[in-house]
This record gives sequence, C-alpha cells and structure tokens, in this order.
Amino acid sequence: MNPDLHRLIAPRSIALIGAGAWTDAVAAGARAIGYEGTIWRVHPTRSSTADLTYYRSVDELPDAPDSAFLAVPNTDVPGVAAALARRGAGGFVCFSSGFSETGGETGLRLTEDLRAAAGDLPFFGPNCYGFVNFFDRVAMMPDQIVGAPPERGVALICQSGTLALTLMFNDRSLPIGALFTVGNQTRIAVEDLIEVLSADPRVTAFGLYLEGIQDPQRFARAAETARRAGKPIAAIKSGRTAAAARTAHSHTGALAGADAVFEAFCRQAGIARCDTLASLCETLKVFHLGGPTRGRKVLVMGASGGDMAMTADVSRDLALDFAPLPAQGSARLAALLGERVTVANPFDLHTYLWFDPPALRKVFSTVFESGYDAVGFMLDCPPDGKSDTAAFDVVIDEYIDAARGVPPRVALIASLPETMGARIRGNCLRGGVVPLQGLREALEAFTAAGAVGEAWSGPGVGLQIPEPAAATRTRTLSEYDGKTVLRGAGVSVPRSVLASSANAADAAASIGFPVVIKAVGAHLEHKTEVGGVALDLRDRAAAEAAAERLGALSPTLLVEEMITDAVAEILVGVVVDPQFGQVLVIGAGGVLTELVADSVSLLPPWDAGSIRGAIAQLKAARLIGGYRGKPAGDLDALVEAVTRIAAYATDQRDRLVELDVNPLIVRPIGRGVVAVDVLLRLLQE
Repeated sequence: MNPDLHRLIAPRSIALIGAGAWTDAVAAGARAIGYEGTIWRVHPTRSSTADLTYYRSVDELPDAPDSAFLAVPNTDVPGVAAALARRGAGGFVCFSSGFSETGGETGLRLTEDLRAAAGDLPFFGPNCYGFVNFFDRVAMMPDQIVGAPPERGVALICQSGTLALTLMFNDRSLPIGALFTVGNQTRIAVEDLIEVLSADPRVTAFGLYLEGIQDPQRFARAAETARRAGKPIAAIKSGRTAAAARTAHSHTGALAGADAVFEAFCRQAGIARCDTLASLCETLKVFHLGGPTRGRKVLVMGASGGDMAMTADVSRDLALDFAPLPAQGSARLAALLGERVTVANPFDLHTYLWFDPPALRKVFSTVFESGYDAVGFMLDCPPDGKSDTAAFDVVIDEYIDAARGVPPRVALIASLPETMGARIRGNCLRGGVVPLQGLREALEAFTAAGAVGEAWSGPGVGLQIPEPAAATRTRTLSEYDGKTVLRGAGVSVPRSVLASSANAADAAASIGFPVVIKAVGAHLEHKTEVGGVALDLRDRAAAEAAAERLGALSPTLLVEEMITDAVAEILVGVVVDPQFGQVLVIGAGGVLTELVADSVSLLPPWDAGSIRGAIAQLKAARLIGGYRGKPAGDLDALVEAVTRIAAYATDQRDRLVELDVNPLIVRPIGRGVVAVDVLLRLLQE
C-alpha cells in the first residue's frame, strides 16, 4: 500500500480536532472497535481533566498525528490543514461542510484555500463522514460502529455517509474489512482507494456507491488494477433516470444518455452494476467467496414446487442459463429420488430423502458434478431460539460438507432475508458456501457474478477514454454530404441525385421507381418531423406532386432509390460523451427507435467481435435471424458496415461530434445493408 495513505487509514496516533459532540462520538467509536493507538484531543476552549488532556491547537500536540478528524467551522479548516501539513501529519478527514458541494462562490473559494493549505497532505472530504478500517481496528467516524474485524473482507467506498452507515448496519453477514466515505473527493477519490486497496491481500472485493465519477480515465485504470489483482467490483450508481447533460441532436444522442454510457463502461470493464443495497450485499458475498463465477449457467434446487416455480418466475428477466442436467447426472438423480420426482432445472427434489442424510449427500454431489457455474439450494429456516432447527441443521450441514472443493460456486438461498439466521450464515461462510438472503437478490447476484466472470475471461479491455475536449463550434452536413462521407468509408448508400423541385421527377425517372424524395439542408436535421420526406413514390405524377410540396421546405431535394426488401432497420450512431468520450450505439432503428428501448452502447476499442456480440443482445436480432417465416437478414454485411462506421469514427475522433445512421436497412442474406438516412456533425475547421 502507498505508505502515505496507509498512515492515514491505519494510524498509530489520532488527533480529534474541534466540535465536542462529534469528536466525542469518534472517540467512542474508536474505543468500541478496539483501537490501541494514541488519541489526542484538540479544542480551543475545552478544559482538561484528570483523565483527558485537551490541546489548544495542532502546534501544541506532542507529535505529528498519523490521522486527524476535523470538525471545525469551514472557515477554520484551511488553517488547521496548514498546521497539520507543517507538523508532518499523515492526513485527515474533513468532516466540516460548506465547501464545493454548495456550488456557491464562498464554498468554491474555501475549497481552493483548503487544497493550497494542505499541500501534498492526503485527506478525505470535505463534507465527509469518515471511515472505519475494521482490519486494523481504526474508527474515524462520528457514529456507532457495528461489526467485527475479519481476516479477509470487502472494502466499501461510498459517496454517501448515510448509505455507508446503512451498509455497515446490515444483518446479512457481509464481511466488511473497511468502509470509506469520500465526501467531495477534493483530494482522495474513489479511484485512489481502489488502486491502493487492490494491493492489500485482506481485501477480497470492492463495493461502491457512486453519485458521479471525478476522473473517468483514472477510474478505468483503477478498475483494471482491481481486475488484475483478482478483486471484483460491484457498484451502485445513482442517476439511472437522469437525462443526458447535453443536447441530443439525434436518436443516438438520446439513447446514449449518461447512464447508458456508464452501463457500457461497467459491462466492458467487468464491473457488476447493482440496483439496490440488498443486491449489492449479496453480490459482494458471492465475490468474497471466490470472486466472479465462470459464467451464468446455474441450477437452483429445493424441496418445494412452489419455491422452484417462484425461482423460474423471478428470474424471467435475468440473463441466467437454467440448462437441464446432463443425461448421466439426470439418470443418477432419478435413481436416487424415484419416479415420483421429475428431474428438471429449477429442481424440486421433494422431501422423500429429507431424513436420509447420506442419500441427500449423493444428490448434492451429483448436482455439483454436473458442470454448472453456480448452484443454489433454497431453504427457509425457522428462527433460532423460537423453534427446533435440528432437522434443518442436518440437511444444511450435509450440503456444506458436500460443497467443499467442488467446481461451482455453491450457495444456500433463503427466499426471505429474515429466514436465514446469523448462526446458519456463519456456518455457511466458514464452509465456503455463500449465504444468500432474498430470492431476487440471490438470482441478481448469480447474474452479476457470471457477467463479470465472462468479462474477465478475455484479455484486459483497455478502454480508450480520452481527455475532455474543449468546447468549440460545430457544423451539420447535409444528408447528401453525410452519405457521401459514408460511401467513402465503405458503407453502401442508396443511388441518389440532388435536384430542384422542377427537375426532381426527371431525376426519379432516371433512377427508376419507386423512389424517395427528401428536402435537404443543414437546417433540416429532423426531416420527418416537418414533413420533409415522401416515401414509395411509384410514378412520375407522384414524384411531381411530392417535389412541389417539398420545394416549400428547401430549394434542394434529394431523390434516391427506395429499398423495398428490408428485413430489419437498425440504428447505428456515435456520440461523444463529455466524460467517457466516443460511444457507439447500436439499436432498433426506424419507427422502432421511438417505440422500444432496444439499444446497446459500446466504448472503444471496437472490433467485429464486440459489434457482433452487441447486435446479438438486441431484440431486433430476432428479425435479422428470420422472424415468423420472413427471410433472414445479411448479418455479416451488417457487422461489416457497423465496423466500417466505427472505424470512420475512430479515424475522425478529433473532428466527429455526432454520427447518426437511422435506419441502416438490413436486406436478405447476400444483398447487404444500405444506410438510408444519416446525420453527421463535425467540428468547424
């Protein structure tokens, strides 16, 4: 670990500076966790007692503290920080608020004063609730401290003090080794802690609550550092419903909102994205006991048909593979359980063998040897102290013993969080079985662990996140010019002619009916919204009538062949996210773009393999595969076209502002694809 930061988070001496009630709470927490180092108290007016000495200032302290907790007026913070820096302290927690989080001039000025006064001194905050280092028995948080130091455990890093406390107070037996809040991240940010703690062998995984990412480049590097160290990350990020922080000129811009981009980052970087604190806890338990799983092939068994039906229903929208048992294992289970039991997945094994532990052991062992990535046994137990749990304990003990050293990740699942007590959870953890509380959360944890495992199975992602670009003026190319650019990049576009309204019908006849006529111009980014498109014009009279109407919108019309054999319409676009840089968006195109949320975002680098994989995730992929007797689409040509569009975007990354191809029409196999509409925006030269 970085020795400077290690001194701050694992101190041998602590200075508690300022407001009595808050610093008293920190001192009480330190005592509760068993901190054995020196604690000094600093307050300008508090009187010393026989048991407790108060120093008037940092300068009066007997020595430089390794770590300090500042609960002083915000205007005093820079001066205290400067004093700590002069004394050679190891760093501090700035509990005080009223800095950059206010957005006001005074708060921003105080933040800059604090940065300057602290020099190179590391610090958490301002507006920070502190941290608890259970590993080293250090508490620097003004609240009740709940938990025992584990030998190994997860590190939680939160941008919310309240949610950090909520996680610490969990009753789910999540082994927490360290809990950090980062406040405004003026000096120490989430990515700093990931990089430092990745080198700590006691840390098994990271759990994050994020409200924003300060430095996407460093965050990507930190995620890769954690991956190389074998420490998976599960994260909650608020703002799933927030609109993108920029104007969207196209469907691509609307689809690639800030949350969609972060989702793409997590998927490619191998980070588990969670929606709730409960799901975060259960996912971290899976990670703690062995890291990600190999994939998402799972089996869930239990002694109730109702439980198994619930499992099937609850998992219907999760990307889990409930593959049937292989023939050999299925036959063995049928012989063990008898003809009254149907061998399936989810697997209702009934209770015929409930009081025959050796036979149950054989059932469990057979399942564990059947090639699954994860196996769950669903069992809700009566409460300790209020019932006789002996019959449940025998079965659970057999399950834990049978699971030792087997290939899949093995879990005990309670459908309700409260129907798995602390004693049983502890037995599971000691035996290497994941105690998962809540059916939905358990299945989400399996899904997340498998997705991370799949991401980790390939080479490092090497996400290409550029430095933020300076704002500048842009220009929008006409559709004709945009298609000319695409043609130059190797993407097929319709045969077309630019014409006036007077000679548009002649142009249509030269191309051959049916045709499409469009009003074009840089001012017409959204032609359909102003009636600027006439489709399926099948004769000269129809072309003349359309040209006369469209001429009122623009003196220049685009006449082009109409593609009549579409199998599917796909949207392909590239936008520039203000934090993560270029984003490739692939989704359902045409009218479906307005009706369905069917898109996948990808961060660079892009290649044919990742593009093919993204297309496969779309609901529209079923159309390309041939839907309800319709011909299959030219998937290979689609992949090639999208790859060429991505290559153009990469080549023009210093100029490209936005590219929207909608739709890219997929034709039957052997006939290729055609880009029939394009919006292209570039930086002004």
